[in-house]
Amino acid sequence: MYSVASSSALPSSSHTILLRNKLSPFLLRRNHSHRLRRRTSQIRAMRALIQRVSSSSVTVDGRIVSEIGPGLLVLIGIHESDTDADADYICRKVLNMRLFDNETTGKGWDQNVMQRDYGVLLVSQFTLYGFLKGNKPDFHVAMPPEKAKPFYASLVERFQKAYSPDAVKDGVFGAMMKVNLVNDGPVTMQLESPQSSKNGTKASTES
Repeated sequence: MYSVASSSALPSSSHTILLRNKLSPFLLRRNHSHRLRRRTSQIRAMRALIQRVSSSSVTVDGRIVSEIGPGLLVLIGIHESDTDADADYICRKVLNMRLFDNETTGKGWDQNVMQRDYGVLLVSQFTLYGFLKGNKPDFHVAMPPEKAKPFYASLVERFQKAYSPDAVKDGVFGAMMKVNLVNDGPVTMQLESPQSSKNGTKASTES
C-alpha cells in the first residue's frame, strides 16, 4: 500500500520553491512597477527634439497653419515639474545651437539659426514623455493640458522675443496635427533642461 506524504513532510527547500512559484507573478509586477516609478522620478526636465530641416509645416483639418523654409523643427515635451528656468534654458540652447555651415568660410557646424536668418517651427509633443506599461504607452509625467497650454504659449513667446516674431512659428496646442518635414542631413538633436533648474540654481555653465 502506497502512502502520500503531506506537504508538511516536504523538505524546507521544497516549501521555498512552492512559495517562490506562487509569489513570482506578484514579485514581477511589483519589481516592474518599482522600476517604472524609479525611472519616471528621475526625469524632471523639459525635453526638446530638434531637427534641421530644409522645410517643415503643420497641417490641421486639412489646412496648413504654420510653415517654414530652412531652419529648425523643434518638438517640445513639457514635464509636470517644469518652470520658467527650464523654458529659458531650452530657448537659449535651441537658438544658439551651431547646426549650420558658414557659407562664407565653408566651416561646418559654425552658425546658429539666427545667424542664418532661418525659421523655427515649435510643436508641442507630450508623447516625448511616453513610457511603456506592457505594450501601452503612459504619459502621466507630462504636464497636464490645462497647465501645459499657457506654459507652452509662454515658451513660444520667449522664442519670439529672443529671436523674431516673424521667424518663430508654432502648431496648434492639443490639436491632431500632421507635421511634414524634410530633414536636412539628416540632423537630429536631443536636449533636456538640467536638473539644477528645479532648485533655482544656475541652469548651466555653458553659454
